[in-house]
Amino acid sequence: MGRIATAAIVSLWVIPVSVLVNRIVPDPYMDEIFHIPQAQKYCNGDFMSWDPMITTPPGLYYLSLVHVAALLPSKYVLQLASSFPEACSTAVLRSVNGVLAVLCSIIVYEIITHLRPALDDRKATLFAAVLALYPLHWFFTFLYYTDVASLTAVLAMYLACLKKKYLFSALLGAMAVVIRQTNIIWMLFVACSGVIDITMAHQKDRVEVDDSKASNKGTNLSALNTSVNVSSNLKRRKSRGNSKANQHIFYPSNASSASPTLGLLHEIQAIVLSSWRIKWELLVSFSPFFFVLLAFVAFLLWNGSVVLGAKEAHAVSPHFAQIMYFSIVSTLFAAPLHFTIGHALDLFQSFWKNRLLGFLLLFLASIASLLSVHFFSIAHPYLLADNRHYTFYLWRKIIIFHWSMKYLLVPFYVYSWFSIFRLLG
Repeated sequence: MGRIATAAIVSLWVIPVSVLVNRIVPDPYMDEIFHIPQAQKYCNGDFMSWDPMITTPPGLYYLSLVHVAALLPSKYVLQLASSFPEACSTAVLRSVNGVLAVLCSIIVYEIITHLRPALDDRKATLFAAVLALYPLHWFFTFLYYTDVASLTAVLAMYLACLKKKYLFSALLGAMAVVIRQTNIIWMLFVACSGVIDITMAHQKDRVEVDDSKASNKGTNLSALNTSVNVSSNLKRRKSRGNSKANQHIFYPSNASSASPTLGLLHEIQAIVLSSWRIKWELLVSFSPFFFVLLAFVAFLLWNGSVVLGAKEAHAVSPHFAQIMYFSIVSTLFAAPLHFTIGHALDLFQSFWKNRLLGFLLLFLASIASLLSVHFFSIAHPYLLADNRHYTFYLWRKIIIFHWSMKYLLVPFYVYSWFSIFRLLG
């Protein structure tokens, strides 16, 4: 029922806004001038032609062929199109992302209910609907871009991994990479997440066996405390929200609250050692991901670049300032969580409890941020050339408005990252 409700709610804005966009902007807009003609070539059966300005693989165009094929019978009956190529209009191609946006919201609902099984359907539906309104995702729902298809494939891959369907997850990962090649990073993230899940399950079983043996012998169980704490801390980080007082936030357990950073390092060490003990099982389970990674490396060697087209404008560069931009954009879009007096006080108190470590981390984060914005504030050529991107105005009117602006923003970047880490527990 929750899935149907989620799909219905998201459809309530996807359908009317799509109609409105197609009425106001009937012709290809911005990067659609590249994607739509390319997709229409595929609709005409021309799979050998390629626009050299397109940087991403053709995954979205193949999905579009399936979408158009599904719509063609109804269009033929209604006399809206008499042939397959004729059915590949701008509006129909845009509707691919509308359908995927609804599907994406259902996948988000499934992920939420999997990670938080105690959550009732109404709240899970509300959370999924709110996430579907995430501004960047919402905007591209109504245009023929790769963003929505990319996100849907990545989240489907993650959901399959959560359900321990690793082969299917890897196949979805391959699809995600074929839609947008940088998704190889998210595939590695999902694989690592799956490794942690399996390792935690083995660690839990091991602790229970040792606990049973120790209880039978009447021995002291203090030697098991470290394993229990590490397992529970990792579980707490991954299954957020059991607290009735604050269901969207996790805080470190007592085992690591005295030193969050050292506790995290201890957890990482423990998970690496535990993973090594079951390395052969992990290798078998996650070998499909490894083959996708090998295929991606082969693509890099063959193509000579991450992107397919416009290689001169998309050279690989260390754009560390983008990490700073990500933090402030993420916190601004979730401002009620991050920018409240209560949360700021809580963040300050967490630093004050461990003043030496806290201020050391603050100092290092500030230095890293300053170095990032000073040496690695890179402006993409297309960012400077097209004033139809909102980032064009953010760059011109804020970041480079004055030479000091990018440095004055550093405290906001640092606060945003610490706030994100605090809320994630």
